[in-house]
Amino acid sequence: MSGGSMRDRLSALSRGELVGVTVLTLVLLVGAGLWYMRSLPRPVEVRAEPARSGSASPPSDAPSPAVLLVDVAGWVRDPGVYEFHEGDRIIDAIEAAGGARPGAALDSLNLAAPLADGTQVLVAKAGPGGVAGTPPAVGATSTTLVNINTATASELEALPGVGEVIAQRIVDYRTENGPFASVDDLLDVSGIGDATLEEMRDLVTV
Repeated sequence: MSGGSMRDRLSALSRGELVGVTVLTLVLLVGAGLWYMRSLPRPVEVRAEPARSGSASPPSDAPSPAVLLVDVAGWVRDPGVYEFHEGDRIIDAIEAAGGARPGAALDSLNLAAPLADGTQVLVAKAGPGGVAGTPPAVGATSTTLVNINTATASELEALPGVGEVIAQRIVDYRTENGPFASVDDLLDVSGIGDATLEEMRDLVTV
């Protein structure tokens, strides 16, 4: 079909027929364009899995993490025996005990050292000028005994199981009743039981 014949046919169409042909042509072009766009490959969006509220349950045959019992004593807010797991560090033990008290000599401890079952973390109090006495190693007992008849309340607070309240009770007891005759007399102080006495027995003297 020649170009002249096409023009002749278009010129022979009425205005309404020309509008219809134009609209039909546009619809065909739009449809062809949409079909082409849909045929193109689409990028795949990769999303990270949202964090769950709890850790995934380990396989039933996986061994449970070992529980470590560690005595956190000395210049901390809430001394006592706490449960930990393998991989926990001394800093975790101090935080579990409420954190170190003001004036604690944390520089004398290796806060990154791993915890071991059945050991003690003893946080010493800094002495005059900010110099702390050498604390015993984790799991060891102190070589410097605390005299319960002459020690100040602050010195008594560094003992395992003895906080600010019990330390003051020890001082008040010996003020009212005289010097302790033996370490076992500490049982007469309110708040000190057999378990607490055994914790400090090797660290005190009269």
